[in-house]
Amino acid sequence: MTSLQLSAQEEAVERLLDAAARGDLVQVSSLLALGPSLLNRAGHSGWTALMLAARNGHYDVAQALLLLGCDKFSVNNSSQTAYDVAAFWGHRHLVDLLGRTGKGPPGSALLDPPPENYFGRETLDRLSAKRTDRVWLEVRRSDADTVYLLFSNLSPMVSGPLEDGSGSAAVETKLCRFRYEAIKDLLQKPATVLVFLGVERRKTPSSSSARVADGLREPPAWFAINTDEDTAELLTRCGEKNCCFPKTPNRDLLRFSEEEADRRSPSLRPAGVVAQARSVLAWHSRYSFCPTCGGGTAPEEGGYKRSCLNPGCSSRKGVHNTCYPRVDPVVIMLVIHPDGNQCLLGRKKIFPIGMFSCLAGFVEPGETLEEAVRREVEEESGVKVGPVRYVSCQPWPMPSNLMIGCLAVAVSTAIKVDDDEIEEARWFPRQQVIDSFRGTRAAFTVPPRQTIAHQLIRHWIAGNSNL
Repeated sequence: MTSLQLSAQEEAVERLLDAAARGDLVQVSSLLALGPSLLNRAGHSGWTALMLAARNGHYDVAQALLLLGCDKFSVNNSSQTAYDVAAFWGHRHLVDLLGRTGKGPPGSALLDPPPENYFGRETLDRLSAKRTDRVWLEVRRSDADTVYLLFSNLSPMVSGPLEDGSGSAAVETKLCRFRYEAIKDLLQKPATVLVFLGVERRKTPSSSSARVADGLREPPAWFAINTDEDTAELLTRCGEKNCCFPKTPNRDLLRFSEEEADRRSPSLRPAGVVAQARSVLAWHSRYSFCPTCGGGTAPEEGGYKRSCLNPGCSSRKGVHNTCYPRVDPVVIMLVIHPDGNQCLLGRKKIFPIGMFSCLAGFVEPGETLEEAVRREVEEESGVKVGPVRYVSCQPWPMPSNLMIGCLAVAVSTAIKVDDDEIEEARWFPRQQVIDSFRGTRAAFTVPPRQTIAHQLIRHWIAGNSNL
């Protein structure tokens, strides 16, 4: 083949790729009629016409290419198939077209439901309708099978060593549980705050751990109490060894087992219970006075409402968000490089040495999640973001945040960090991130697996890797 012929063919490939990206089915068909050998030719970064059609959501072009025999399993320089590209950009109609039976092509994990995040696993049936039933709550408080979790300064009493000598979070702890007789004196003290958490979810409760009421077995109820009593005195109430109150919530509260083995409540996931209890108790600690008039407030509805004691306060009329527990939305995002093969991670001065994580920030009033992602990324790193896709969320009870995890695609790559926000930000190639997960030749460390930042990074990597 002469150089002139090669030049003409390269020009035809570029025209085909451009037409596929624009969704010009007429031109795509015309070019392939003249030269069917162009069908699987790749351009910049290994992208084929099918990948470009999938990237831009052009169903009719992708369908025509497949009918002509286009190889849908070829990969670009980022190890992505056309299926992966369509999945990342959220083109579900193209995902259905390109998907295959069985486990799906490499990268199909991007469409799988994300794993339940630590702190986000619901264990109890909250029974919110019962919060206004004062008689029912009073009966459950004194029931012999009711479980109480004891908090001091917003830290739950736990059993098990908190330090393993290595500084890691590998040592698991368990919640200390109390019955009514052990803590009934605390319930009589004005400074004690009580929150109804819910009842255990059980299909077949045993006769030893369920109360019979109106001919039906009711599962045990759970409450959380926070007290300002002396911690040493509180610890004497627990009959187990190695009981304590964690001093560093951001670290110590990550050490609960994912599935606490216990015959009394076999499906207990303590992290989710702690997230619920600690967040509501933290709200009580900050709202003992009315934000509207400054008067005192009193808890109601099982601890899920505080009402102003001033009869003339406007907060007593209508619905006011100051009367109910607040949740602060935070976006946390993994930003993907335009080439699809790098991600943006940053570190704060308070992070352990060598650790990088996803960027994050609070959602502002009147702002969408997508705009919050774009604003925070640009403020912290100088990088501009285009498409944003939600992945999963995680309650974070320090004190009451909801971490909203997203993937975002950058439209610029130059980094200029805001020194007041973060210390450093870098683009990390996919292989470096994989090495960090595997602990081989790691250039940095990722956040603990209990964090949504860890899960977002893993979710991105799992699209093309066996992690």
